[in-house]
Amino acid sequence: MGADYILELSGLSKSFGGNRVITALDLAINRVGVTSLVGPNGAGKTTLFDLVTGFLAPDAGRIRLCGRDITGMPSHRVAQAGVVRTFQNLRLFRSLTVLENALLAVESDAGARAPGARLELAQRALERAGVARLAGVRAADLSFAEQKFVSLSRAIAKPAGLMLLDEPAAGLDAPSLGRFHAIIRGLVDEGRTVLLIEHNLDIVRRISDSVAFLDNGRLLAHGSPEEIFAIEELATLYFGNDAVI
Repeated sequence: MGADYILELSGLSKSFGGNRVITALDLAINRVGVTSLVGPNGAGKTTLFDLVTGFLAPDAGRIRLCGRDITGMPSHRVAQAGVVRTFQNLRLFRSLTVLENALLAVESDAGARAPGARLELAQRALERAGVARLAGVRAADLSFAEQKFVSLSRAIAKPAGLMLLDEPAAGLDAPSLGRFHAIIRGLVDEGRTVLLIEHNLDIVRRISDSVAFLDNGRLLAHGSPEEIFAIEELATLYFGNDAVI
């Protein structure tokens, strides 16, 4: 582990009521690129996101962001340090417009940004997510797919180097998936790092620079998509006997 990594997890563990959800997990994420977290339901993927972003404190282990120890740091300070996340439930303000949702996502305290600068950041994020044309529409009046992209725009609006996206492509149709892929790879081209929870392995194959496979809170393998999908034992864990990934 070292300077080439944006996120370093060492010996990370978390239990709930005696049930070990994350166990002595070591994982290092390269700067700039897409790493997908995959594994069966209950593998601990979302809990891992909660630990990294400060929504939960680990029982043991350390979390380092760009070499800085952020273990146990509250979520608002983790966000200020350069981490942003999305959730499976979109958490949009449904009565507000798309632009208003993006404006609320822009940090107004750090750097004492003027209203004009905040508006520019919000509008740029909407453009990057392909929803600028919907700026004046209430979030509640959008299709599910467009709500997904508005949620993504809120993450884009944050000046964060590390983006944690929890199933951002779930429920999208084929054209929307292509659009999603282009947006994420564009963010990487701009220098961002994306840590992605995704169950659609076609998306994982196409979008990922590396894949980390979790099961029962343990990291079983971490490598390129080609390396991970070539391990037959992982296919069996994910899909059952006679599975092919």
